[in-house]
Amino acid sequence: MTKEAYQELVSKISYHMDKYYNQDAPEISDYEYDQLMLELKAAEKEHPEWVTPESPTQRIGGTVKREAGVKVTHDVPMLSIEDVFEKEDVVRWIEKVQALHPDAAFSVETKIDGLSMTLRYARGEDGRLHLSLAETRGDGLTGEDVTLNARVIPDVPKEIDLPYESLQLRGEVYMDAQAFERFNERMEKLGKKPAANPRNLAAGTLRQLDPNVTRQRGLRMLIFNVQQGPQELTESHTGGLALLKEKGVPVVINERCRTAEEVLSAIDRIGEMRGTLDYDLDGAVVKIDQVAYRNDFPQGSKYSSGHIAYKYPPEERVVVMDEILVNVGRTGKLTFTGLFHDRETGKPARLCGTSVSRATLHNQDYITEMKVGVGGAYRLFKSGEIIPKLNGCVTEPPEVFKAPDHCPVCGSLLVREEDTADIRCVNAQCPAQLSRTISFFASLDCMNIIGLGETLVDDLVKEGYLKNYADLYRLKEHRDELIEKGLIGKEKNTDKILQAIEATKDNDPYRLLAGLGIRNVGARTARDLMTHYTSLNDLMAASKEELTAIEDIGGTTAECITEFFGDPGNREVMEALREAGLRMENKEEQGGSDALSGLTIVVTGTLPTLGRKEVTELIVKNGGKCTGSVSKKTDLLVAGEDAGSKLTKAKELGIRIIDEAELLRMLG
Repeated sequence: MTKEAYQELVSKISYHMDKYYNQDAPEISDYEYDQLMLELKAAEKEHPEWVTPESPTQRIGGTVKREAGVKVTHDVPMLSIEDVFEKEDVVRWIEKVQALHPDAAFSVETKIDGLSMTLRYARGEDGRLHLSLAETRGDGLTGEDVTLNARVIPDVPKEIDLPYESLQLRGEVYMDAQAFERFNERMEKLGKKPAANPRNLAAGTLRQLDPNVTRQRGLRMLIFNVQQGPQELTESHTGGLALLKEKGVPVVINERCRTAEEVLSAIDRIGEMRGTLDYDLDGAVVKIDQVAYRNDFPQGSKYSSGHIAYKYPPEERVVVMDEILVNVGRTGKLTFTGLFHDRETGKPARLCGTSVSRATLHNQDYITEMKVGVGGAYRLFKSGEIIPKLNGCVTEPPEVFKAPDHCPVCGSLLVREEDTADIRCVNAQCPAQLSRTISFFASLDCMNIIGLGETLVDDLVKEGYLKNYADLYRLKEHRDELIEKGLIGKEKNTDKILQAIEATKDNDPYRLLAGLGIRNVGARTARDLMTHYTSLNDLMAASKEELTAIEDIGGTTAECITEFFGDPGNREVMEALREAGLRMENKEEQGGSDALSGLTIVVTGTLPTLGRKEVTELIVKNGGKCTGSVSKKTDLLVAGEDAGSKLTKAKELGIRIIDEAELLRMLG
């Protein structure tokens, strides 16, 4: 292949990547796309000198994932900034600077509560600067290469229209309030622990191995410094930021000041912005604007020279508790919200520029410890300048609030989870969690009802068509009504969804078991259970003692299963599913064997011909047990391309490692 043909191929694949990943409007099939990628990889293997960071194999949408732990030594150390907490300290520092340089000016700018990242740019053939490397701060001298993830952050310029040979910019990566709330809402729906704050979530997101995850979570970035560059960018700090902004580079809010009074006024103005911006601020940074002057004020090995950061004191108000709301989340967990008013004004409390009248009360342990109750008075502040949080009891209430014993929605007895502070409604048919449970039932790892997403399920629940899992299989009785209302779509889409539902009636029983949402019974446990029972009827009749005799089924899981099937409401739903025609018995396996009997096997990496689900089913069908992590109990590791840490651990433990071909030979 000629280089010209290679460049045409890169352009062609890039076009189809954009259509598929960004516009959701693919023009070619997955197979055709894969063939183009194979052709590109072959050309790059023959001519590695042609590969650039812009190649489809090197960016999102290709096959490359970020490799964990690749270290980068910083050209310019990424040091911290010394904090001060009194405005008098700011004035003293300014006076010290101006005693040596009377003409010194200062930049006052927002200090974003995120994590630092440096972007390196190199001149391309088109004369523009192109992103070549992104590195985290690390220990200040050495960081981690996160280039693939940086490329999917919208604020990170992939190229800059400046005629320099190279450039290095440092900025702050953050997660805005909306993205943070979306993430935590999703965690709540999945029954997982929410993130503590946007800063920690942003840090974890930037280090994800899969850039798709980074892109989905919605990171942002603002540039606050030129680490290395030509004089026109590094002579005046504010001048450099202004020039970058002209070229479309997102930069922090900054203001050039000449006197201490102007600096303090700018600090106050930034302070007033707290609560109005969509990201957290943890202070205001004051920098000497003339970059050359900074070297006259060295701060040692930890702090950057010529900078200080003023940290704002937390705002607090005293509020009086008016009411405590109890709600049931989509996972069945009780949530508590306190409603209050400002003790001084009688109105919502004003904090960081916003009005606050409610705060999350977390759980019963928190409520008891904080002595929360109607009539009590409490100090209130904003954690991270965004999240309202109580900070101690000022006046105790007549009575500390106690959670109810029964679900406020369905009336079922509530259960407090062992070793946790969580109180849950375990009634799977509880209306408060119905949309989530039915969406889970329909999901890929369970019944796999194609096209039936959570939004559609929500609409069907709200309209009264779905009250339990079995109602899905009665939707066909309302076909004309659904089409008329447009709940699922027009006639074609409605029929498509109804056919997808019907098709799942012949699913393997383990899928139905996984979809029931029994606590501690996921897809893998469901599959393992159904290798011990010929039908769901047999499992429903099993005792706790019988279940615990099965390998890897502990007492807690066995109790969850027996409690679920012991509930009359759940048994009624199972009977309705049977009447609807769902298969409750295992099919007799055709072509199975005991070739892998007794072997615990882990699969890792990309195999040449078998997909992950395909190879798992093959192992189970032939008597083996397929698990997701390597341990001393593992007998075999089937390793493909990009095997990663599981391969390393298997080698350390001396576990036998085979490839796909060897696995197939074992199966004859």
